[in-house]
Amino acid sequence: MSGSYTPDKPWSEACERNRLPILEVLRSAFAGSTRVLEIGSGTGQHAVFFTQALPHLAWQPTDRAEHLPGIAAWRDEINLPNLCAPMELDVDAALWPVAQCDAVFSANTLHIMSWASVENFFRGVGRLLMPGGVLAVYGPFSYGGRHTAESNTRFDAFLRARDALSGIRDFDAVCALADGCGLVFCDDHALPANNRVMVWRRNSG
Repeated sequence: MSGSYTPDKPWSEACERNRLPILEVLRSAFAGSTRVLEIGSGTGQHAVFFTQALPHLAWQPTDRAEHLPGIAAWRDEINLPNLCAPMELDVDAALWPVAQCDAVFSANTLHIMSWASVENFFRGVGRLLMPGGVLAVYGPFSYGGRHTAESNTRFDAFLRARDALSGIRDFDAVCALADGCGLVFCDDHALPANNRVMVWRRNSG
């Protein structure tokens, strides 16, 4: 299942490794959803794989403009009706290209953004996610300012040396931010390689 790598398409080995564990979480989290907005689709590999595995979902990949051709190459090869054409989305933009959806997914994004962009990410999701809708975020997190593994400590140092505004985000800080945007925390799933999938649900009130 899923498209095959060719030199004209971008490739992430991490996407190949983590897609099955993430899928097991999404099967449950998105069981009642119909339209997913993926923020930061990257290579497009996740979009292709999850669209095939979860055919009840219309999957909308998005990313910054420079990544769209690669995502489109994966989509064109697989040619599935429920995989939408990629759209440009910058979380810092005042207007997002999707007005409403009932699920949002993002992988390996929060730790490469500035904290201001993380705030904009949650504000944007809070605006467009329908009442009862679900947000699932994959990546590394710290707890109480402590990393869960030495590898995450090293990774955080690498990120901050490359860009002082980036870094692994703390669970409590992210949850407080999400709560302020009308998102109620639901689940924290431990995945391989010291990563998590965090799940929130939009307030119905």
